[in-house]
Amino acid sequence: MDKQEILLSKKLLYSYKERLENEIINRSSKLRIPPKISQEIIQNNSEINQLESILRRLEKKTSISSNEEG
Repeated sequence: MDKQEILLSKKLLYSYKERLENEIINRSSKLRIPPKISQEIIQNNSEINQLESILRRLEKKTSISSNEEG
């Protein structure tokens, strides 16, 4: 994977993660679930946690490739 592909992947994953979080917040709001509970739902959501893990790995890849270039 080259640097451009990694950056695009990160951008798409961040966007998808944000949409998931907003969906949880919006649905929680409609169901009158307190914000604290909706934040707990987000923190414990397995898909969001997987995305965060993948994004951290991509961050490491970009930092390693930046170090190799410099």
